[in-house]
Amino acid sequence: MTPEKKARLLAAIGAGLVRLWIFTLRFRLVDRAGVLETPPQKPLLWAFWHNKLFVMPHLFERYFPGRLGAALASESKDGEIISAFIERFGIRPIRGSTSRGGPRALVAMRRAIKDGYIMALTPDGPRGPRYRISPGVVKLAQVTGGLVLPIHVTYSSYWQLKTWDGFMIPKPFSKVHITFDILHEVPATADEELFEDQRVRLERMMRPQHGM
Repeated sequence: MTPEKKARLLAAIGAGLVRLWIFTLRFRLVDRAGVLETPPQKPLLWAFWHNKLFVMPHLFERYFPGRLGAALASESKDGEIISAFIERFGIRPIRGSTSRGGPRALVAMRRAIKDGYIMALTPDGPRGPRYRISPGVVKLAQVTGGLVLPIHVTYSSYWQLKTWDGFMIPKPFSKVHITFDILHEVPATADEELFEDQRVRLERMMRPQHGM
């Protein structure tokens, strides 16, 4: 079996298990941004912390049916499986990361956003530090004019892995509270100091709420 076929097989099994797991969860969504009722005219950039990835493909499939969606996946072997996994939920993978293939990935993301894709971003991924926004996310919002949609997720009960991000897996039959927070536009900046001000501002907006 080729590596590609193996990745697709593992992704298919994983997606099936996640769908069964998701079926047991109880979701509650608060749309403070109003994006479900009135889709914004500007590009939309989903932003959520790396440790809340578990439910994100389901959220896109459930609340944005028929919309084009894309997400960054690393160029590692694990990225091959993740790419095949998110494709199962109708999300287009863009290969690259901030450390490997970064400029190429940025160009691909800009092109996808221009073509009408909603871009899903983990601002502290793929290696952290946890809950720290990388400059690349801010730059992408500036060059595309996209609106950042901070997505907050809380689980009533979960397991937390001993990984750099403290990855969280909601326990079966737990409650999942989702908040689509107020849309944020990142203005152009003239120097590094102003750019850092915008990065910190967005990081504060993304800061985990109580119980997150």
